[in-house]
Amino acid sequence: MGSAATTVVFSHGKESGPWGTKITAMAGAVRELGLAALSVDYRGVDDPRVRVQRLIEFGHALETPVVLVGSSLGGHVSAAAAAPLAARGVFLLAPAFYMPGYEVHTPQDVPCPAAIVHGWIDDIVPVDNAIRWAREHRAALHVLDSGHRLEDKIEPICRLLREFLESLG
Repeated sequence: MGSAATTVVFSHGKESGPWGTKITAMAGAVRELGLAALSVDYRGVDDPRVRVQRLIEFGHALETPVVLVGSSLGGHVSAAAAAPLAARGVFLLAPAFYMPGYEVHTPQDVPCPAAIVHGWIDDIVPVDNAIRWAREHRAALHVLDSGHRLEDKIEPICRLLREFLESLG
């Protein structure tokens, strides 16, 4: 996947920003593979539906196929935008799936390869939610000894992201 014909689009979590520590590190790994890396700014936008629409509009404005990478709420948003954007793949960090009161909103139409990285000791999104979604969608699942933010696992996450991108061909 070494051509710049694919753009990796990052979606941050609810309390984060477009170029936080994890996204900056992952974007570096993406660029090392010769791919473009962009990040959508959702600060001040709490409604997941508005975030999904923003990502869809952002993706449609690009002239390249996309791979979507999202963390927490950004993982939910990335998965929800995968079908409308005909994404080549989704790589999700502790995605906010099956949250109480919002179970029905968990994205199910994800017609592309998917991988999830989640922490065993996530106190925001239970790891069981990621296991359930991964099983239902036959997604790759990597569970690390970490919490929700996964900030102590940036190097393994970058390695997993590189492997995922390379697996897309």
